[in-house]
Amino acid sequence: MTALAAPQGSIVRNTFLALLAPRRLIPILLVCIPLVMLQWRMSREPLAAPLGIAMCAAFVLIGPLSFRVLFPEGLDFTHGAVRIVLYGAIGAGVVLVVGKVVPDLLEMAPTLLTVRSSLIVCCTLFLVGGWGLGRDIFFEASLHLERRRGDVLAREAEHAQLLALRSHLDPHFLFNTLSAIAEWCREDGEVAERAVLQLSSILRAVLAGVKSPTWPLASELELVRTLFDLHLLRDPDRFTVTWDLDDALVANVSLPPMLLMPIAENAVKHGPAKGHRGAVAVRVARERGRVLVVIENAGGYEGPREGSDGLPTVTRRLALAYADEASLAIAPVDGNARTRVTLSLPESGPRPGVKV
Repeated sequence: MTALAAPQGSIVRNTFLALLAPRRLIPILLVCIPLVMLQWRMSREPLAAPLGIAMCAAFVLIGPLSFRVLFPEGLDFTHGAVRIVLYGAIGAGVVLVVGKVVPDLLEMAPTLLTVRSSLIVCCTLFLVGGWGLGRDIFFEASLHLERRRGDVLAREAEHAQLLALRSHLDPHFLFNTLSAIAEWCREDGEVAERAVLQLSSILRAVLAGVKSPTWPLASELELVRTLFDLHLLRDPDRFTVTWDLDDALVANVSLPPMLLMPIAENAVKHGPAKGHRGAVAVRVARERGRVLVVIENAGGYEGPREGSDGLPTVTRRLALAYADEASLAIAPVDGNARTRVTLSLPESGPRPGVKV
């Protein structure tokens, strides 16, 4: 059960304010006013009515407050018997003090609410009423807390979606491509047109992908292929791409959209874009009942970079989508002449209902 939103130090104030809410105050008055009227009409003691008011006020204020203090997370029997016994002792003590000790000190005559049988009923009303009001206040506070948490989570989800959108497409690459297109418009209209179409295809896929929980590995690889082609438009001799794909596996496996985009972008950014000539290799294979997706590029692995959010984002998405059933590994190969990133995924795809 969720704890109350209010801090423990303000539980008295919160309880009193909750009791003043019309949805509680009106029923309380509908019970207390007739009770005080009966106490006044059926007792010969002049102080019967004030005593009735004092008893009702003590029950209404102390009952729910003591319940909330003793059971801040709601009543359950895992607390053990100590708190329950203490709650009963508080109820009995309040009833005896207000209904027996005070009248004796004031030398009052017996009244409707102070005879022995009535005191037993009053004790029961104290315990049950305090439990009901305290539990109702707890549930209302919990509901407000969960609604606030829901609002916070909704804002965080929206923020995460925007971050994911950014991580799927490097803004520097986007700006450089747009600048190149502007230059091609003056020098080579055909190349500019192809670049616009390819960039449009990438953006359309990215915008559609962030709304989908999964899509086929074939769609993901087609997006990666378009990304590489767009890079090659700017410099066709910068690098080559080799593909080694298990077509049956590619057609039947699903994964979170744009999971490979940061990896593919890094392969170009830290390989050919840094002057490391050579092939960018993409391989998809089945190994020991798992799907391996390998992207390899020229250029040595220099270790994790501080402030990088590409591969860390992929790692977090893997954990959300697959729990501990998927992994990402990055390592140098060929004497650190090349860098290899390997994704190991279950063939069954992400967990049902998970969107990352």
